[in-house]
Amino acid sequence: MDARTSDTAGTPVRADHSDLSAEAEHVSDADGVTRAAAAAAAAGLVAAGALHAVWVFTPWPLGSAAEFAETVVGVTEDRLPSVPLTLGVAGALGAAGYAVLSTGRIVPGVGPERLHRLGAWAVAGVLAARGIQGLIQSGLALGDAPDPYRHWDLVLYSPLCLTLAGLTGFAAHRTRRGRG
Repeated sequence: MDARTSDTAGTPVRADHSDLSAEAEHVSDADGVTRAAAAAAAAGLVAAGALHAVWVFTPWPLGSAAEFAETVVGVTEDRLPSVPLTLGVAGALGAAGYAVLSTGRIVPGVGPERLHRLGAWAVAGVLAARGIQGLIQSGLALGDAPDPYRHWDLVLYSPLCLTLAGLTGFAAHRTRRGRG
């Protein structure tokens, strides 16, 4: 039996709704893209968290605490964040990575899916704010941050924050109810 028929104008139309399988296939493809975006964002967040944990013990990859403070944090050595604060940032970045992974349905979430998506949106918002603030502050030379910090803020720190924000926001948007 032919699944095709025609409307009153003689235009062929499908009567068997097989176009729904094409739509389902599209959603499946989008789900792969969503998962890839979530995985990439989470990998960046977890890597940044791990790096913060490493910085509790060493100024790696720089040679001294003074150079680290100037280049990575944008302060003098005596104004470096405390160990508990640095570990808190490491933990927050790890938790953000989990929120993104659970939103992308890569790992099981605990609690309502809506809360995971809300968490991912919060992560995206914080990262976007940090990225925009960094580009404005370092780009316009506002404040008293040292030149090495401004350089890396413009070429790495802020663009990375904006990239992770975009990937996280994309994953949160694509996993809203009724989507992939």
